[in-house]
Amino acid sequence: MATHADTLEHYHQPGLQHQFEDMKQQEESVSIGMWMFLVQEIMFFGGLFTVYLVFRSKFPMAFAAGSNHLDAFWGGLNTLVLIVSSLTMALTVYYAQKGNRNMQVILILLTMFFGAVFLGVKAIEYTDKYEHGLVPVTGWNKKVKAGAATHASTSPVVLPFETKAHASEAAPGEAAHPYVNPTGEFLWTDTSLVAQAVEAQRKDPDGNHLTASERIGYFSNNQIDANKFRDKVRIFYWIYFVMTGLHALHMIVGLGLMTWLLWKAWTGIFSHEYFAPVEMSGLYWHFVDIVWIFLFPLLYLLGRHFMHG
Repeated sequence: MATHADTLEHYHQPGLQHQFEDMKQQEESVSIGMWMFLVQEIMFFGGLFTVYLVFRSKFPMAFAAGSNHLDAFWGGLNTLVLIVSSLTMALTVYYAQKGNRNMQVILILLTMFFGAVFLGVKAIEYTDKYEHGLVPVTGWNKKVKAGAATHASTSPVVLPFETKAHASEAAPGEAAHPYVNPTGEFLWTDTSLVAQAVEAQRKDPDGNHLTASERIGYFSNNQIDANKFRDKVRIFYWIYFVMTGLHALHMIVGLGLMTWLLWKAWTGIFSHEYFAPVEMSGLYWHFVDIVWIFLFPLLYLLGRHFMHG
């Protein structure tokens, strides 16, 4: 039978909730719960990655064209930002275990700063897509009437020896077309990659320069159909916005979690005896970072040199 002293010791353990017998049981339960949550998150994003891979295997040139219009500089910067934020989050856990309140607060603030930078960069990228008519939802792009047509004011950064496709711009060597989009439609007129593939197929009749789906999906009456190609590029941008948008939503949730963690750290509640909330928050943050590390090469880099040379 527990004594009064044992009861006081039980209830005065820092952070121990009433439904648990001791800190060990609580930590095991919290850890199992978090890993179960992360497993279902992996299944969720895994389905999206599968959709991407299926469509890309069918229409690699359309996906390469869409990918080439993304800005690899901003994507790479965001990758670096998230890697550094994972470091600051890991150090937050370390100093929580040490009971160093000041370092916890500083590192949580740094983690939040890097998360905010990531979202700021995504806002820049989304604005660029809006300006170029690349949002795949009709009516959600910048609306410009023919009389007020202007050239796009921004253009993705091109890395050395990099192939870049343009959306509503002319083919190389032609005069640039002004941006005209009175109803906010998804715009894409560049079919140069398909033309290159057709020429390569003509020179090499035994080669497989087009997939079976592309032989059907890009042509009408044996001629390149710009509208059909545009629809396949549109699939890429649907996947891009869904995957990066959901990832950004997870980042916003992570920043909310960091805000709560900052308040708790400021009160000095975390120590070598009780740091599970920091550790579990760190697992969530690292998961969000890892998802982006997969998104970056798939969306921004894969196919970036498609048909180049």
